[in-house]
Amino acid sequence: MTANKPSISDRLKSLGVRKGNTLPAPPKVDTHSIDSVVAGNFIPTPRGDVFIAEQTYPSDYFYGSSPLLSTSPRSLISQWANDDQLSTLPLSKFAFLDTETSGLSGGTGTYAFLVGAARFVDDAFTVQQFFMRDPAEEPALLEGLANFLAPCEALVTFNGKAFDAPLLKTRYTLHDTPCPFSDFSHLDLLPLARRLWRDRLESRALKYLEEHVLEFTRSSEEVPGYEIPWLYFDYLRTGDARPLGGVFYHNAMDVIAMAALLAHMNDMLESPFEGKVRHGLDFVALGKLFEELGRWDESARLFERGLESGLDESDFGVAVKRLSILQKRRGDLEEAVRLWEESARRGHLYAFIELAKYYEHKQRDVKSAMKWTKSALKQVEKTDMPAYVRRHWVDEIGHRMERLKRKAGI
Repeated sequence: MTANKPSISDRLKSLGVRKGNTLPAPPKVDTHSIDSVVAGNFIPTPRGDVFIAEQTYPSDYFYGSSPLLSTSPRSLISQWANDDQLSTLPLSKFAFLDTETSGLSGGTGTYAFLVGAARFVDDAFTVQQFFMRDPAEEPALLEGLANFLAPCEALVTFNGKAFDAPLLKTRYTLHDTPCPFSDFSHLDLLPLARRLWRDRLESRALKYLEEHVLEFTRSSEEVPGYEIPWLYFDYLRTGDARPLGGVFYHNAMDVIAMAALLAHMNDMLESPFEGKVRHGLDFVALGKLFEELGRWDESARLFERGLESGLDESDFGVAVKRLSILQKRRGDLEEAVRLWEESARRGHLYAFIELAKYYEHKQRDVKSAMKWTKSALKQVEKTDMPAYVRRHWVDEIGHRMERLKRKAGI
C-alpha cells in the first residue's frame, strides 16, 4: 500500500510558514567591497577594469633609518650584479615589484591576485597596487601593471628572480600577452642581503632586515605572509574584503622596504666609512665582497676596520686570515707600499705590520723592519680594542721583534 505524500500545505508548515505568511527572507550576507576597505579606483584597461590603490611618498622620505633614494652612484652594485645598466640607468627607470599569490608552489595553478609596483615619478615615490576581485579579472590586472611598468627598464625585487618574475611571466604567457619586463635588467636584493648579513643576522627575510638593518617596525596592520593566500580564498568565498586591508599594507611595506634597502645597500658599498656600516662583521662581509670584485686595496681597509671593531674571537681569526691572504695577492708592491704608508699615517694597524713584513722579507732591511715593528707596538698601545684583540697583536708583534733582533745580532 502506497504511503500518502505530504501536501504542499504540510511542506510549508515544516518550513515555518503559516496561513497568510510568506517564506522567511534569507539572512543578509554582510559583505564589504574592496573599495570600501582600501582607498583606490577601478581603472579601465583594454581587457576590463582593474582596482588600483595608490600611495605617494616624497623622495626624501625615510623608511626607518634609511631614505628611499640614494644619491651615490650604483657602480659597485652594478659590478656585483654583472649588469652595467644598473649603474647607467636613472633611478626613474627602476621598478620595485612584489606579488601576493594564491600559493607558494608556482606553476600555472598559482596566480598573483595582488601586485605592488613602485617607481620614482616627478621626484616622488609612487606605489600602485593592482588587485583582482576575481580570477576572471587577471587579464585586466596584467594590462594595468604593464602600463605602469612601461617607462621602466630595470626591475628590483626581493627573491623575485626565483619567484615573482617567473610567476608573472607565466601569467602573461597564459593570457597571450607580452611580458612588460622580459628585457629589463633585474636586481634581486636577496642574494646581496645574504652576502652582507649572513654572518651577523640569524635571518635575511625582508621583514627581519627591516627591523635589524633599516630600524623599521611595521604597525599592527601587518599580517603574516603565510596567511595571505587563505585570506584571499576567504574573500572569494564570502565577498568580505575587510581582512584584505592588512594584505594591502603588507604588500605596500614590502615594496617600500625594497627601495629603502637598495638605498642602504648602495650607500654601504659606495661609502662604507661614512657611517652606514656600524658593525665589525659588516665590514668583514664588505671586505670579502670587495675582494671578489678585485678591489683589493679597499678590501684590505675594510678587513682592517672590521678587525678594529671588536669581533668575537672566531670572527676575528677569520678576518685576520682573509686579510693575510689578500695581501699576498696584491702583486704590485710599489703601489702596495704607497697605500700602506698612507694607511699608517692614518693610524691603521695592519699597515704597520705589512710594512714591517715588506722591509724584512722583500728589502732585507732589518733596521727599517724593526722601526715599523716598534711603531706597530706603539699603535696597539694607544688603540682602544678588546683585550683578546690586543693580546693577538702584542703576541704577533713580539714574535716578529724577537726574530728581527736575532737577524740584527742583538
